[in-house]
Parts: sequence; C-alpha cells; structure tokens
Amino acid sequence: MGLITHFNRFIDDWRAVKNHCRTTDNKDFTDKDATDTFKKKLLISEHSPIRLLEFDWSWKGIAYWVSTEWSRHKFEKFISTQRDDRLKDDVPRGKKPQDASVNYDGYANMQNLIDAWRKRLCFQATKEARSLAEDFKITLHVTHPYESDVLCPNCIYRCGCPEFYPCGYFKIFKNYFLTHHPDWDIHDIQTRYDVYNEMFYEGIEK
Repeated sequence: MGLITHFNRFIDDWRAVKNHCRTTDNKDFTDKDATDTFKKKLLISEHSPIRLLEFDWSWKGIAYWVSTEWSRHKFEKFISTQRDDRLKDDVPRGKKPQDASVNYDGYANMQNLIDAWRKRLCFQATKEARSLAEDFKITLHVTHPYESDVLCPNCIYRCGCPEFYPCGYFKIFKNYFLTHHPDWDIHDIQTRYDVYNEMFYEGIEK
C-alpha cells in the first residue's frame, strides 16, 4: 500500500514520562532513560504519563466525508476549509461533492491515539477510514514501534467484540492465535497484542 501519513513532529521524551511515573510512586527524578520493557508495560497499562507523548501528522488529499468521520475523535484536528471566500476552485461550497479533496492535520497524545484507533482499526469502520488508521500505524512503526504496536481494534483490547453486529474479525483472530500459538495465553493482553501485530503485518505483506 502507498503510505500517505506524514509526521510533522513527535514529542516523545520517554525520560520525562518515566520521571513523572516516579513522582506518582513517591520517587525522585533520575537521569536514566526508560527501558524498552518499561515502555511496553506503560503503554499496555495506559497510565496517565503516556499523555506526555504527542504526535503531529498530516493526511493530504483525503475525501471530505472521511475527514468528517475522523473528526469525531477527541484530539485536535485542522481540516482545510471549503468556505466560498477561500476556494481554490470554481465549485461553491454548497455544490461540493462528499468526496471533495481536503487536507487533514491531527495532533494527539498517546491516549488519544489508543482510544481512536480502537474504533478505526475495527472492521465496522468504513474501509477508507480504516485504511488511514492502518497507514498511520505502519508509518509510525518505522520510528516508534512500541507506540505503534498498542494501536489495535477494540476486540483485541477487550478479548471479544462489543459491537451490536460483530464483523467476525475476532473469531478470525482467535483461530489464528490458537493455530499459531496454541500454548500461549489469549487472556494475557500483551500476548494478544503481540499476536495481533504478527497477524496484521502478515496481512499487509500479502
């Protein structure tokens, strides 16, 4: 797939994240960096200091209706206007089609991403919105693999589908899990995330 997610900036001071965790545990700051094990555990636990991790990205030329679908989530977003006094073409705002091209910038902390991606990686989301979620996850993984790896559908997080009308993805995942890792514990959240990411990237490669 052609990647379209462009990251403008990361605020990813894991030492600060770790030190604020230390404060909550009645410990002083240190100059030591956070270990990879600590990062994985904190991201899985979703303790509040992960909100210090922030991500600024752009999606260029996406359909207007897809931008409105993504605008429902609780993080900052900046979407190019269709106001008549700022048009770049001759089509007035009232005549713009739903698939008119717009640019979308997002600015979110780590908790925002986890919450939103649980919905947009779900197969109940539209294919177009899910495609952006997948693209973001793949692009983020290049520079921030641990942060990327906790972006997963709600059913993986909850070990079951909460939707009115399940799409069947969790059944597919469960079958994959039991076939490839029969001795692993599906009820362990980190293990479940690890297997989801294995399955996710196998699917991308295919």
